[in-house]
Amino acid sequence: MKRIRLIAAALLVGLVPLTTAEAATLRWASRGDAQSMDPFAANEGVTANVTLMIYDTLVERDLQQRLVPSLAQSWTRVDATTWRFDLRRGVTFHDGSPLTADDVVFSIERSQQPSSQVAVYTRQLGKAARIDDHTVELRQQTPDPILLEHLANVLVMSRAWCVANRSERVPDFNAKEEAFSSRNAMGSGPFVLKRREPGVRTVLERYSRWWGRFDGNVTEVVFTPIASDATRAAALLAGDVNFTQDAPPQDLIKLAKDPAVRVTSGPENRLIFLGFDQFRDQLLYANVKGRNPFKDARVRQAFLAAIDVQALKTSIMRGQSVPTGCMTTAAIGCVVPELETHPPVDAAKARRLMAEAGYPDGFELTLDCPNDRYVNDQAICVALVGMLGRIGVKLRVDARTKNLFFPKMQAYDTSFYLYGWGGGTTDAQIVMDPLLHSVDAKGLKGGDNNGRVADATLDRLIDAAATEADAATRTHVVRDVLARTAEQVFYLPLHRQMLNWLSSANVHPVITPNNVVRVPWIRID
Repeated sequence: MKRIRLIAAALLVGLVPLTTAEAATLRWASRGDAQSMDPFAANEGVTANVTLMIYDTLVERDLQQRLVPSLAQSWTRVDATTWRFDLRRGVTFHDGSPLTADDVVFSIERSQQPSSQVAVYTRQLGKAARIDDHTVELRQQTPDPILLEHLANVLVMSRAWCVANRSERVPDFNAKEEAFSSRNAMGSGPFVLKRREPGVRTVLERYSRWWGRFDGNVTEVVFTPIASDATRAAALLAGDVNFTQDAPPQDLIKLAKDPAVRVTSGPENRLIFLGFDQFRDQLLYANVKGRNPFKDARVRQAFLAAIDVQALKTSIMRGQSVPTGCMTTAAIGCVVPELETHPPVDAAKARRLMAEAGYPDGFELTLDCPNDRYVNDQAICVALVGMLGRIGVKLRVDARTKNLFFPKMQAYDTSFYLYGWGGGTTDAQIVMDPLLHSVDAKGLKGGDNNGRVADATLDRLIDAAATEADAATRTHVVRDVLARTAEQVFYLPLHRQMLNWLSSANVHPVITPNNVVRVPWIRID
């Protein structure tokens, strides 16, 4: 029996407790709003940032992004397919009720429902079972080599509160369903949801009985969506807000010179890429009739050769991106190092490939793009118009807010689209299961495979990697997946974006590669 026991005191190594700080309000502005207060309804970064202030997880990440204890104070791997978790004592939900194993089992089962957008990860946790009030066991049919990574996606809800408010089922966000849990919340986390006005503001207050440690002095959070970069920056300079994750790259140098502004920078685990409809026999939004150009790998390869990622880095991202050709959220997860170098732009090669595929004059096409989700997302899409125009592809950009964009993608209502993928997990499985695997409703894989890539070889390899316990063997399997994806250009990686958080000079945030704002760590002078 392999025993793994981690001490909770290691959770915030490197943070210095404050002794004289006074209560303070974090006035946080974001390009977009959280999509739901239900932690399983929307798998999206801004939503996760807000809900992670309200709900706790069994394991979480420290400053070095290592998984450390949270609600689970220790765990034991009983055998290859069984894990046992010992829950922290004395934890209460915001209504004062105690957290027990029943809440954990309920939350895991709820997260695995078909309408849950995190089910692609949490279904791999297997069956959750209550052993006693403070012990939960996870039993899988096959080994899960990254079980703790998957477990970090389970935010623990109060079972009694969900039952009382008829929120046992996760509302289907893509079908525009709502439940009581969509606008209300009951967690055990550091902050209590006090007011939720979608699209306007979300107000949270510090939970005085939180079991964890506040190294900062924030007692209230006022979260406000401000879509315009210029308006958001003006609000920061005017003192109306004092923190934002969404720094406009074009204004970054100017803002950094302002003594009233603090810029906190670091790399982000987030890949920005292009996807193609490779399923339909005829594209929805193109002028090509009776066939689908993207079913031909030569067309996808032509697009790869035509796009100048270095120009995107220089002119659009203002140096705040790292070009890559590897479909992983972080370089550490790419086990094929040569793929990290993006192929050089080669318009002549691209035109030759287009001609060989039967499109010497190109074709017309719509590119779907969010305009409030990723750094300079709409500007990237507009820049692609000129790059692909050099090979005869006439792009129309359809840019929408993320609340309209993501449901459109989930409905497969696209021919060509810009997308992003990130988070704390750097293992390639976090990309392979939802994006590279063919759509598998039963196995809950391919949930964000919006172009419906379907390759039997990829599926076989991805499924093997998901259960391979031997690390060396698994690395070889993952290498084959990434190499085949790049060779066939099933997706077209552009870059990993950099993080630049802006705040008033008296605000001291702690930046993390998964772009999660850990409010208990923030100090305001």
